Parts: sequence; structure tokens; C-alpha cells
Amino acid sequence: MTDPAETTETLIDDAVEYTVMTRDVVKIYRMGDSEVRALDGVSVTIRTGEYISIMGPSGSGKTTLFNAIGGLMKPTSGNVFIDEIDVAQLDANELAWLRCRKIGYIFQSYNIVKVMTALENVTLPMLFGGVPPDEAQDRAVDILKRVGLGERLLHTPKELSGGQQQRVAIARAFANQPAIILADEPTANLDLHTGEEIIDLMKEMNQELGVTVICSTHDHKMLDISDRIVWMRDGQLQKIARRDEVDIEINTMTEK
Repeated sequence: MTDPAETTETLIDDAVEYTVMTRDVVKIYRMGDSEVRALDGVSVTIRTGEYISIMGPSGSGKTTLFNAIGGLMKPTSGNVFIDEIDVAQLDANELAWLRCRKIGYIFQSYNIVKVMTALENVTLPMLFGGVPPDEAQDRAVDILKRVGLGERLLHTPKELSGGQQQRVAIARAFANQPAIILADEPTANLDLHTGEEIIDLMKEMNQELGVTVICSTHDHKMLDISDRIVWMRDGQLQKIARRDEVDIEINTMTEK
């Protein structure tokens, strides 16, 4: 089992290429005279192309870490590096550029525009990113076909199932060819079968495109496709393990 305290330094010493690195990240929320440490000195390094699942009970800090990595929230102290750029030091325009071009987001509530078709939803971020309209539409058609929605291009969200809406969200996340996909509980609102389909699709995209996937999840089915699993509790890293280490731990517990 990997010691969380050693993770960052070990990977740097081994000169492993990484996409994300956090150093002693702290996030404090103040409520009157009291304070809550949502993150309490979190340091983790994520290799380029890895599929990482962040797991833990509600209130463990996994969503806060997710938001810090995605530039959706600035830490109280510490550093978050994306491709060696300290996200906390960016101004609003620089941060918007980074989020548009480097990071794709997938949320449990889909967050797709309800009055737009699937094609328009996927085209939109490319237009914001400066892609010419014709090229953006062609790319959107291609990626929607890739996620199995080639026959649903002109359907609006109300004409799509939950699983189909999440596929639109996945296509949108990959639209600008990001280096990182951040997925926050992507299967939480889906039935078991549809959730498994979404998990398989995300892993397929991860392997084919070499995109780093960081998933905040309660879904233990994510363990089967993760390269490493990060467990959090009370705002701290509890442990980090490779997938094969989890297999060994489960087998050991079964044999006892």
C-alpha cells in the first residue's frame, strides 16, 4: 500500500510525467467562530493518462479536492499544479482559458443546456474555445457518434434518457481535447446497468485518447477500471493504492 506522505516525492524522484500535483492543500471554511478543514494538507501526484478514483464518505473532502484541481475553488493555502502551472496564481482570464482548453468536466446532474440539442451542447465549448463553427460541428458529430449518440444529434435533453444525457455530458467534456477529465459522481443518478455502461465508456475514452481521468465517486464499480484509488477521510488522504493492491487486500480479507 502506498504511503500518502511519500507519493508526491517518490513520483518526482522517478521523473514520472505528471499532469496534476497538489502540495499541502488546505481549504478552510469559517462559520462564525468555528472553522471546518475540508482539506487538511493534501499532497498527491497524478500521472499523465492515469484513471484515478477519489473515494470516501460524504464530508471526506473528495469533492473539495476535485474542485481545487479543477480550478473551481481556490485553496486556503498550498498549491495545485496543472502541467506545472500553479492554478491558484492564475487571474480570472487565465483560469477561464485553462478550464476551457485543459479540463473537461462531467457532473452527476449532467449540467447540459436543456434548450439545446445534443449537437449544440457539444459544439458550444468548442466555439468558446475559438474553434471555427464548421469544424466545431464536424467534431461534435464525430464525438457524439463515438459515445453512441449518432442517432440522437438533434434531440434535446427532455427527449433523452438519463444515460443518454450523461453521454452528451461526456462528449461535451471531451470536445476541446482536454488533458484532464474531472468527473464528479458521474453514475450517481443512473441505474446499475446504465452506470456500468458509462463507466466502461469513460475507461474506453481514457485508454484511446490518453486523457487523465480523475473521478470523485461513491461507486465501487469504479475500482475495476481505476489505475489507482485515493481514499479520503476528514479532509486528509487516508491511503492510495494501485488496482492490483486492492485485489490483494480484498483476497486477503476473504481468506481470513
